[in-house]
Parts: sequence; C-alpha cells; structure tokens
Amino acid sequence: MRGEITIGQEAELQWQVGAEHVIHLGAQHGPATGSPGIVVFSTPNMILLMERAARKLLEPFLERGEESVGTSVNILHLAGTPIGAQVRAVAKVTSVERKQIEFEVAAYDAVEQIGSGTHRRAIVSIDRVSSRIAAKSSLVNQGNVLPMQMPKEPGPLPSLNTLSVELGGEIASVRMNRPQKKNAVNQQMTQDWEALTAWFAGHPEVRVVIIAGNGDAFCAGDDVPEVGTLSLDQATQLSYRQARLYLSWEQLPQIIIAAVHGSSLGAGCVLACACDFRIAAHNAHFGMPEILLGWPPGYGIAQLTALIGKSRAMEMCLTGEPITSRQAYDCGLVNKVVAQNELHAAVKAFAEQLLRLPKEALSETKRLIHLDEGVQPKHAYMADTAAYIRCLELPNAKEGIEAFTQKRNAKFK
Repeated sequence: MRGEITIGQEAELQWQVGAEHVIHLGAQHGPATGSPGIVVFSTPNMILLMERAARKLLEPFLERGEESVGTSVNILHLAGTPIGAQVRAVAKVTSVERKQIEFEVAAYDAVEQIGSGTHRRAIVSIDRVSSRIAAKSSLVNQGNVLPMQMPKEPGPLPSLNTLSVELGGEIASVRMNRPQKKNAVNQQMTQDWEALTAWFAGHPEVRVVIIAGNGDAFCAGDDVPEVGTLSLDQATQLSYRQARLYLSWEQLPQIIIAAVHGSSLGAGCVLACACDFRIAAHNAHFGMPEILLGWPPGYGIAQLTALIGKSRAMEMCLTGEPITSRQAYDCGLVNKVVAQNELHAAVKAFAEQLLRLPKEALSETKRLIHLDEGVQPKHAYMADTAAYIRCLELPNAKEGIEAFTQKRNAKFK
C-alpha cells in the first residue's frame, strides 16, 4: 500500500441501470394474471455497485501487484429502481486494521435511498491469489481457460522453427513458415508462438507486429494429420494451450495486424481474430471448417462471434463454408481489402500510420477497448474443448481425418 487510508474518506460511483443489471419480477405469471410483471434493479447488482464504490476508494492506495477483494458484505435492499434510472453508491471508510478496511455503504436513485449496509475489503497480492487459483483450477474439469500467463522475456529472440521474424525499427514482421502445409498450426508452431509471445511481452520497444504466412496461404488451420496421431489427452492440452495463447495477444503492448492472403481457416481464422486488425487481399477467404472434419471448433467461437455477430458465426461454424474477403469486410471480420500485390505495402503503411501516434496512448487505448468488450470473448470455455474431444473420439472424426488425408469428401454417418 502507498499513502494512508483514513477513517471518514469517501468515494462515489454512478451507474445507469441497464439490461445487464435487472431482474424481471412476475414475468412467469404474466399470461395468467394479465400483468407483464416489472423490471427492476437487482439486489446482486446493487451490492456490486456498492462494492465497486469501495474498490474505487482503495485504488489510489494500491501498489503494483496489489488488488482489493471483498471479504464480507451485509446489505439491506430498501427500495426498487426501474431500468434506465441513474443510481449512485457512496462508500465511507469506518475502520482500518492493517490491510483490512471496513466501509459503510449506501446506494441511491434520483428519488430515494435504495440500499444500505457494511462491507469489508482486504488488500492482497495478485501473485499469491493467482497461484492459489491456478492450483485449484487444475483440480476442476469445467470452467474457463484464461489467457496464458506471459513471462516477460527481455533477452534475445528465441530460436524458432516454424516462424521467421524480421525486426525493422519499431515494427516486427512475423511469417508463419510451413508453406508446404499451408502454414497449418502444429505442436511445434504452438510452442514457437508461445515463446515469441513471451518475447514480445518483454520488448515493449516493438510497437507493431505484422503477421503473415509464407507461400500461398495465411494459415489453413490445425495440422489435421498430426491431430490424428495425438492421444485424447495430448489433443486436449494442445487445444487449451492454443486458446490461452490467442487470448493473451490482447494483453500485449504491441498492436497486432494480420496480413491475410489465401486461406485463413479454422485455427488460422481464430489466429486472425486474435489480432487487433485484419487487412486482407482480394484472394483471401475465411472459414471455420471443423464441422466438415467431424468435430466443432475447440476454441475461438466466442472471439469470432464478438467480431461478426451470432448469425454469421452460426453460418460459418455450422456449414463449414468459407466466406470471401469482401464478405469478411462486410460483416466486420476484416478492416480493409486490397489487391494481393498491394497487401504488404498497405499493411506497412498502416503500421507506420500507427507509429505516428503516441505510444502510451495507443497501447492504453488497445487495453481499454479489450477491457470494455465484456466477459464472453475473454474466456475460452473448457466446454468448447470438451465437445471437440468428445467428437474426436467418434467414428465420424476418424472418417474426417482419413478423408482429409486422402483428399476426398468425407462420408459421415
């Protein structure tokens, strides 16, 4: 902690009651009673508002690596508040015992006081909590896969087998280098990406990263023949690693641009979605063809849906049919479409445009936009990989892999 927290200090937080903050009372009885019910600010969200006011008060006193967490709450909900109303919470310090701080909390709408009570928060080490949660997460089979914990590697570029890196001033150009496999992602490329991501985390002097593919494709997805050789446990762990990897890119200080030509399919499409921008050549196409192999995507559905919407994501994932670069632009997956022979120049020009902007403001804006995106795209759900593994055990998946290897259409049952 820095500075001194004193009894009587106050902080205020205001919200507008939105759809995510309410509960619909009596809706289940509406048809029978003729009443549509009422929509009101829910008790859990009122408590959250008051807790957040207390957290806001403590934020200026936290050292790097510290956070405040709620340890107890005792709240009365005094009155209802409709959707759309402005509400505010006030938290006042009533006791300070080392790193345990107690508050008197109250909530109001424009008409009256709607809540009151007490709240206690503790100031804790993020690393200590993180290690405990990691140990507990290893014991459960359901939940969320969080972004990889990125060690910051300040040393020289790591040795890479499937990726090539060219450094030019504040720009790093990365090329996936398995052209004979259309840059399909295998175990080695996953390991290379993990190492390079940690290196980027330790080198904030690199401000822009451009990702492209060698040969005639950006990335044709997972290495399907290799998938056919993996045990179910190996396939599960590889899927988790890849999900963590792509989720972690939004935490990097660099702006990441995908320069897409040719195929961007499956894992390649997810990789492109993990970048901050996507500029595509006219010959680029994007798809989620896993269904045609006999399984659902193991990760990335939430990120894809966040970019293009539920209807288009449903179409891409359930039919397996690719979309053109123009269709990708129309649905928001791609930021710009250019001629293939202009792709490199267009991406480089955009990177240089970004470099003319203030460094700290750029990285902070990236962080805030990702932070404000909501919870759903921030997690790869273990259910995704669980469904993928269940289907990978079935005869249809074996047929899909054989058909892919033999370059024929699969015959599913």
